[in-house]
Amino acid sequence: MLATKRIRIVAAGLAVGLAAAGIAAALTTSASASPTSAKSAAVAQSPKLSAARFDLNGYQIDAKYTLGRNTGNTFRQTYTHSTVQGVPIEGPFVGQTFPPEDYVALPIGPHELYIAWLDPTSSPAFAIVDAFVMDFVHHVVYDYAPGSDHPESVGTVTIHTVGDNPIPPPR
Repeated sequence: MLATKRIRIVAAGLAVGLAAAGIAAALTTSASASPTSAKSAAVAQSPKLSAARFDLNGYQIDAKYTLGRNTGNTFRQTYTHSTVQGVPIEGPFVGQTFPPEDYVALPIGPHELYIAWLDPTSSPAFAIVDAFVMDFVHHVVYDYAPGSDHPESVGTVTIHTVGDNPIPPPR
């Protein structure tokens, strides 16, 4: 039951991220009175759907939380091809050690990623322990870390070290 709840929550977070990307695309589309131009613009703005994973190898990303459960904390996330290590670098959690986790990152919009951290040792296997929507244009991070009644956090995200692959540009 807990795994089902986690899946629903992550799906809701992904839906919010996709909706935000759609709204941003709609707001940046130029208006036209021509039906042909409108149809061409709609085709050009259609999202290219993909389930291809994004490799964050080499990235160090800082998430600084100003709202929610993690308020006052900044975590540096260090990524390899398949794992991530989150380390508190500012705030009340400094000094705590968290285990490395597996991750999956999916591009969801222009300079936006949905990232899920997975515990490979959990039962059932690969339970989601943290989920993020990161917008690198507006420097916003939305975080959902299961484990309490109010697991949401919001803050700013910055890239401390750029990895092997550029964050996906606008499509």
